[in-house]
Amino acid sequence: MVNDEKDFVTIRAHGRVRPPDWAVKQRYLIDRMNEAATDFVARYTRPDGTLIWRAQWPGMDGSDDGYESFVSFPLFYLLGGSERVHELARREWSAITWQFTEYGQVYREYDAYYDWMHHGESSTYIYYLGMADPDHHVDRTRALRFAAMYTGGDPEAPNWDPDLKMIRSPINGSRGPRFSMTAEDWETHRAVLAEYLTPYEDVPGFDTRDPFTKLDWNDDETFGKILKLMNERMVPGDVPLNLNATSLITSAYMYTGDDRYRQWVLDYLGAWRERTERNGGIMPDNIGPTGSIGERMGGKWWGGYYGWRWPHGAWIILESTLISGQNATLLTGDPAWLDLHRSQSDLLWSLRKEENGRTVVPFRHGRVGWFDYRTMQPRHHLHLYFISRDSEDLARIEERFPDRASWYTAPPHFGKAGHFWPERWFGFMLGENPDFPTQVLEDTYTCMQQRLDKIERDDWDNLEQWDVHHWQDLNPVVPEGLIQMAMGTPAAVYHGGLLHASVRYFVPPSEGAAGRPGLPEDVAALVEAITDDGLTLNLVNTNPLESRDVIVQAGGFGEHRFRDVVDVGVEGGPPTAVNARAMQVTLGPWSQARLRIGMERYAETPTYSYPWRR
Repeated sequence: MVNDEKDFVTIRAHGRVRPPDWAVKQRYLIDRMNEAATDFVARYTRPDGTLIWRAQWPGMDGSDDGYESFVSFPLFYLLGGSERVHELARREWSAITWQFTEYGQVYREYDAYYDWMHHGESSTYIYYLGMADPDHHVDRTRALRFAAMYTGGDPEAPNWDPDLKMIRSPINGSRGPRFSMTAEDWETHRAVLAEYLTPYEDVPGFDTRDPFTKLDWNDDETFGKILKLMNERMVPGDVPLNLNATSLITSAYMYTGDDRYRQWVLDYLGAWRERTERNGGIMPDNIGPTGSIGERMGGKWWGGYYGWRWPHGAWIILESTLISGQNATLLTGDPAWLDLHRSQSDLLWSLRKEENGRTVVPFRHGRVGWFDYRTMQPRHHLHLYFISRDSEDLARIEERFPDRASWYTAPPHFGKAGHFWPERWFGFMLGENPDFPTQVLEDTYTCMQQRLDKIERDDWDNLEQWDVHHWQDLNPVVPEGLIQMAMGTPAAVYHGGLLHASVRYFVPPSEGAAGRPGLPEDVAALVEAITDDGLTLNLVNTNPLESRDVIVQAGGFGEHRFRDVVDVGVEGGPPTAVNARAMQVTLGPWSQARLRIGMERYAETPTYSYPWRR
């Protein structure tokens, strides 16, 4: 181990050893995804990148699904996907933006109006592009312009009320807050929403005393009554879902370091914290246009858009408080900003009961009180502990999920856009699931295989009947499991969270070649363990003839600092001081570096910037 007196502390690994099976398979999957990405785009898009699809798509929904169809491309590039994948990622973002502008959903390169469940899905693409190339002038300009739509800097999109510290409508975007919704807005979603509970328990002409009542949105008269009530009660005003906008503003901060973006995030999350305190510790799901709780809901703290009752219940409350708490923690280094999320999770747990041998908690609240009891979801807890490393958060997991064996034996789940559930990875970090590296590689291979088979069987004769979600479950670029493995992270919370990671990788610049993000060619990575103050990282060069250099960064955004590093493969090797947010590892041919790294968490200012440009 050598400490080179250069820009980065450099760790050198020598000596040929047979690459472990996981490393060979990881590199195989990366290579195959590079090939599959090109084929997928060639098959489903025109030469300009637009989707080969219908000429019209009405309503306010849909652009998020277009972006989600390719959002794995920039994420894969961050792992080590090819420059061609990066080119395709940018081309597809621009093409989808143009196409859905023509359809009518996008205006000024951003959704004209919709909610932050869907804004979050599409904006994730933007955040990954920022990580991919922080010096991209158009990306940076675009990100600041989008942020201005929510911080008061864009008069055409006055979404923000600076006095009340609230976003002025659940439906918002580049055209500003929407205070009245039309039938056309919901045209493509009526059949879907007919499968959910009715938004209100007092729709005229219907007996809705059963809290699980559903009404037929496909019936024009019924839909008209529902829409009237939605316009009367749900808009204008603020809802917890809007907290997902904190990622957009945090992204602007990481381009600029401008403290006004940081302060906006803290002010907005702080406003929701105050509203929750004012409501006796229960987060209200609807704030009226003058800032009052339940102002349009007859004084009730429940019943708002994407609130405690409709359409998904507690899941959205927990997710939005988690995403915003993660962002505030990233910007301040203070995990107390996660307390709002903790409080709502603890509230639900305090209402638990035993049902058929299971511990269940309420997911919804209505006029009957708490209802719709289900088992608690572990994913929010895993993301919480990953950020906080607080022993009390770990205790929450151990109390609420005492039997975790099922996490590791259940069938793998790749969701839309390749989202991969983190339970198996987390068990590996706890030392409970040593088979995770083998599992995730097999799961990723199987998922790619299934998607490629679906592509071959696709029904092109009925192209006009394809749904807007069609491509999400076909995209064979599914890197999230590999991201968990290599970066030591549960990946991003789906509806607009940022990619918080233990480590990131970069190819360093060299003579005649610019640096880039991602693992270098032939290099595989496995985060073997994570502790409160560090991690164990295994890096492998699978090339038998050539050396490889890789820069390792502390955190997804350089927010942590490496304290020191020990090569555990060198018996008696002394620790090497690093005291920086990045270091370089030089891997000789067929060599490995198994590094125990000490880390100070949240010791640095988060940024998109490449390590060599700070």
